[in-house]
Amino acid sequence: IMKKLIIGNNVRKHRFLKNEMTQKDLAKAVGVSRQTIIAIEKGQYSPTLELCFKLSIVFNKSIDEIFSIEYKK
Repeated sequence: IMKKLIIGNNVRKHRFLKNEMTQKDLAKAVGVSRQTIIAIEKGQYSPTLELCFKLSIVFNKSIDEIFSIEYKK
């Protein structure tokens, strides 16, 4: 049986490092709402694989530099 996955991210950190990019600007760059970016940053929403790739392109980072997983028992 697969353990529960917890997907973590450091989207907020990468926004800050990219000239203090706003949530609104990031949302526009990847084609989602600001609310979606907020939910991702809070860990309340797991983005699609397509959105993960878009974020990696905007930040010029690999997906695993932006997202991490933990297994919960």
